[in-house]
Amino acid sequence: MDAGKEGLPLRVHCLVQPLNICRWLSPFFLTCSIYFLLWIPEDQPSWVSALVKCLPVLCLAAFLWAVPSGGDYVWLLQAALVCSAVGDACLIWPGAFLPGVAAFALAHVLYSWAFGFSPLRPGLLLLIILAAVLWHSFLQPHLEPGMVLPMAAYQLVLSVMLWRGLARGGTAGWGALLFAVSDAVLAWDTFAQPVPHARLVTMSTYYAAQLHITLSALGSPGPKTD
Repeated sequence: MDAGKEGLPLRVHCLVQPLNICRWLSPFFLTCSIYFLLWIPEDQPSWVSALVKCLPVLCLAAFLWAVPSGGDYVWLLQAALVCSAVGDACLIWPGAFLPGVAAFALAHVLYSWAFGFSPLRPGLLLLIILAAVLWHSFLQPHLEPGMVLPMAAYQLVLSVMLWRGLARGGTAGWGALLFAVSDAVLAWDTFAQPVPHARLVTMSTYYAAQLHITLSALGSPGPKTD
């Protein structure tokens, strides 16, 4: 009887913790639902559409305030999420495409910094570089001359983020992979040729990527250093 009483608080804690996580994530799921339900046409850019698009990511940044003792890892993820929200807003307007790309590039730098550089896994880096070069060779013929260097630079920082996310593993790895898929679909649809249901694929994988990366903060006090 005493043993049962002693074990009860632990079991209750194990049950309550996931419930608390779901509660804190409910604004993210709600704002995601609003985005997909409203489905504001892309040819109608406005501050309302920008806000609707940014809110899920900003909710994830707010969720990280609930992570105890997150340290630098949480702060870096929050900064990356804010940069991503800025990028989301910029991409609403075609004339702000390059500032949006720059904001997402900074987000990837922050994610890479958070994920850390240990274990190094150079073999994984080589595979990602080969895939990135191959992908860019397919995309480059469709780019205007002024977009070649910006897109190559963005591909570089995205590849580093993917490398470090996969090297870290767990939800960070899945998030990095989903982010790369989202960007690949968006780039091909924007510059090469229309992709069926491109916006749906891009945004669903993008929000899933940000969610997975955010969840990597649970139980992660900081970047891996050993």
